[in-house]
Amino acid sequence: MSRARRSARTGFWSLPNKDLLIDCRGLRCPLPVLKLEKRLPSLLPGEQLVVLATDPMAKLDIPLYCRQQGATCAESTEGDVLRFEIALG
Repeated sequence: MSRARRSARTGFWSLPNKDLLIDCRGLRCPLPVLKLEKRLPSLLPGEQLVVLATDPMAKLDIPLYCRQQGATCAESTEGDVLRFEIALG
């Protein structure tokens, strides 16, 4: 079964459908990592999960959690929003 991908454009980022996006903007530590921890096991091969966060601790916590789980994590920023693109390694 193939899933169609829809995207929305906000700023210079193209966001995947809501199933592959975790919007943690405004949430404080440890909530961004806990939400990632809950969603990461359902990630299928070839899919990418995007996490948006504004908590400065996410810059340390999310890449560390990804390394511990064997996932890749690419980070970028726009203003005060951190964007993490995560895929299973």
